[in-house]
Amino acid sequence: MNKTKAITLATVALWTAVLIGWHWYDPSKGLTKFEPGADKRPPGSERQADDVIIGEFFMKGDSPAPTQGEDVWPGFRGPDRSNIVSHAVPIKLAEGDFEELWSVETGEGHAAPAVWRGRVYVLDYNEQLSSDALRCLDLKTGEELWRRWYRVPMKRNHGFSRTIPAITADGRVVTIGPEGHVMCCNGETGDLLWTMDLKKRFATEIPFWYAGQCPLIMDDELVVAPAGKDTLMVGLDVETGHVRWATANDKKLKMSHSSVMPMTLGGKRTLVYAGIGGVCGVSAEGSDKGKMLWFTDGWQPSVIAPSPLQLSSNQIFLVAGYGAGGGLLQVSQSGGWQAKVTDQYKADKGMSSEQQTPILYKGSVITVLPKDGGGMRERISIYQPTDLHRAVWNSASDERFGLGPYLVIDGRLFALKEDGQLFVYEIGERQMKLLHKQTVIKDGADAWGPMAYADGMLLLRDAKTVKCVRISQ
Repeated sequence: MNKTKAITLATVALWTAVLIGWHWYDPSKGLTKFEPGADKRPPGSERQADDVIIGEFFMKGDSPAPTQGEDVWPGFRGPDRSNIVSHAVPIKLAEGDFEELWSVETGEGHAAPAVWRGRVYVLDYNEQLSSDALRCLDLKTGEELWRRWYRVPMKRNHGFSRTIPAITADGRVVTIGPEGHVMCCNGETGDLLWTMDLKKRFATEIPFWYAGQCPLIMDDELVVAPAGKDTLMVGLDVETGHVRWATANDKKLKMSHSSVMPMTLGGKRTLVYAGIGGVCGVSAEGSDKGKMLWFTDGWQPSVIAPSPLQLSSNQIFLVAGYGAGGGLLQVSQSGGWQAKVTDQYKADKGMSSEQQTPILYKGSVITVLPKDGGGMRERISIYQPTDLHRAVWNSASDERFGLGPYLVIDGRLFALKEDGQLFVYEIGERQMKLLHKQTVIKDGADAWGPMAYADGMLLLRDAKTVKCVRISQ
């Protein structure tokens, strides 16, 4: 009995000591008080996706101001969104391969360059810093002149950045980031002018593969289709970002990867947008500017990357990938504005495209057929607008381009395979002749970003590189 009592007392004493020690113990003893910056983490890296300060950081390089160039490529598909350089360009085809002038590494993405006064602007994403960045490079050397960037955490989804900046005649540069962050900067200095968050301002639902819509500048206005809860399209003052006009989203369209295209239909300047849920035309002039003129839900692919292409004064070609194929939209003013899809077919039954917007050149349409385009899949094909079902010419069986871009420069088609091979064709009447072939991006991958041209230089990119080659003196 005494032994049991002794054990009990010893046990009680032990646990009493443990409890007293536990209360007296200071776990913070020996620790250093946390101070901002003590962990060497770059500022802003803890920021959440809904707590973005657009354009908050700036870095300036040591390179001098570039030589001012003559040409501009101020945005998606060039000065008039046709993807055609019509003035004379003495291309150096007989002198061997085109000379590579410079190469710059990027984060994974497909955002392509724009050019203004000897400067190249490209939207980039840095995974280590979780940041969008507008980078300004010297056109001739590739040296970085400045970058304006901001924290926005994202996960890779076939890359990040996809959009091309838009530049005004006096050098204001506007970007739309992957998560819908709009930023306007001074193109020379990089000074931040204004910003806008499309998700916060308009309740925009960003597409699954991030924003692919390229901003449009018409006259002194920036046109964007946020396709938000209440607002479909807006015209913004480029100097201030203030809304000048807005189109109600009564049809409840959602944002696609397609871009707004300016057209003149039935003599009326019109902004055409293919959103998820339908296609619409919005007035771009007069007292009814911003008013929706017509709408059709006859074209509703689940994913749309290419933009609408005007074929005539009242016809628009519509195209999308993932099995959607192509379609012809007829617009008329009979008894008021009307729009109707008069022809629609699968990708293996006619002119189609998955990634790039086709080119209308001298009455013919040039496209690269998608992977589900039948026996001619991934080849360059020429169609006549009067017959969208039968190609009049196709590239050879070993000339397949995947999702690669193409553009016309002075009567020649420059086409880039998605693996980095560049092909040059002479465009004839309903046919083409191969003139030149060259690997411009060694071991290239996913070269999907549209090309740009300025001052004798061609700008190309794949998923992780932007390159500049000289094609003319």
